[in-house]
Amino acid sequence: MNAHEAIKIISREREDAIVVSTMTPTRYWQDVSDSEDLDLPIYGAMGKASSVALGIALARKKNKVIVLDGDGGLLTSLGSVVTIADQAPKNLIHFVFEDGVYFTTGGQPIPGAGKIDFAGIARSSGIVESYSFDDLESFSIELPNIMQKEGPIFICLKVNHSDYIPPAKNKSTKDSSIKIREILQSVD
Repeated sequence: MNAHEAIKIISREREDAIVVSTMTPTRYWQDVSDSEDLDLPIYGAMGKASSVALGIALARKKNKVIVLDGDGGLLTSLGSVVTIADQAPKNLIHFVFEDGVYFTTGGQPIPGAGKIDFAGIARSSGIVESYSFDDLESFSIELPNIMQKEGPIFICLKVNHSDYIPPAKNKSTKDSSIKIREILQSVD
């Protein structure tokens, strides 16, 4: 499935959720999102988006929190899946874009590419609502129902990239820190 098209489907179902993104998914998300005040791109902290999203989900239980993660980033902090399962935030939806490479840094293969079952890891860690999609049409049909379930929810999207890759809007970790404070202060 095309990553950019998958992001458009997530955007369509977003409603008023806070969206925490990192690495390549951030590029796509910034290209389609129209709610910048609820967008939190995590710059310079590969593997930390799911942990930041967990903290926000626990602090703001009335708000749905979506995390857009990459497979390489998740591998650098795989323990976050176990922590999310343990804390069991009902408002957290974790999307992982599995392309098998560290796309942002040059396309180097991730360890275990093609062998890892990310949804299986999430399920065996205690996240009951774990899904994997490799077909855009099935994902588009199923996502509205999945978004209505109680979390935590884990969704692995097996993606590829088209010729159009939105440019990175590089900012700093300081910008991310400021945005976290703004979201925690303004969102109920």
